[in-house]
Amino acid sequence: MSTLLEVSGVTVSFDGFRAINNLSFQIADAELRAVIGPNGAGKTTFMDIVTGKTRPDEGHILWGDKSISLIGMSEAKIAQAGIGRKFQKPTVFEEQTVQENLMMALRKDRAPLAVLFFKPSKTDFACVEELADQIGLADAFLRVSGELSHGQKQWLEIGMLLAQEPQLLLVDEPAAGMTPAEREKTTAILVDAAKTRAVVVVEHDMEFVRRLNCKVTVLHEGAVLAEGSLDHVTKNQDVIDVYLGR
Repeated sequence: MSTLLEVSGVTVSFDGFRAINNLSFQIADAELRAVIGPNGAGKTTFMDIVTGKTRPDEGHILWGDKSISLIGMSEAKIAQAGIGRKFQKPTVFEEQTVQENLMMALRKDRAPLAVLFFKPSKTDFACVEELADQIGLADAFLRVSGELSHGQKQWLEIGMLLAQEPQLLLVDEPAAGMTPAEREKTTAILVDAAKTRAVVVVEHDMEFVRRLNCKVTVLHEGAVLAEGSLDHVTKNQDVIDVYLGR
């Protein structure tokens, strides 16, 4: 597997506070990774710098097999390059059906006229049906999204991101507020997605991270404190001191 994203020596300060401190991080092109750490560890800022929302003060962020620098690229350009991000609160079009939400998200020409005159093809319909099946919403395909449960809306949003065919998916606390059954399904969706792309899950819930069964990166004060399997990092004395001992 080749490296898809490489963050090296990145530092970000806000009003003298170092949110990210000489951070280095790498992920391969088909890998599932969990990022954990206490509040204020830099997890959200890490996602902000990768997606172009925040510009680092120093360091490098290289993307893809051509090692393109993401620093200075707009958020829209970074999204087009293949980086998708899911925030904690789901944002779906509540008035539209599951099918319509997924159809709108398909990776298409986004020029105003193209959007206006977009007529879905048979392939588009097949693709959207397949996505609905993948995210466990085949039975709710024609339901209005506002009627879905919190967990189902989360799945729909993951589906909308997958519809854009990202190479890297950044997912923020997907298990928050879910029932045990929904969390199990969410685990399956993310594990499945990581077979064909990189998926980074930022999560507080250790039980959920254990289910993902993947490499874990622990952040503390904006830097990587430990990395490895969950069992490996939870036995690390530094991790116990800053995170688990609280």
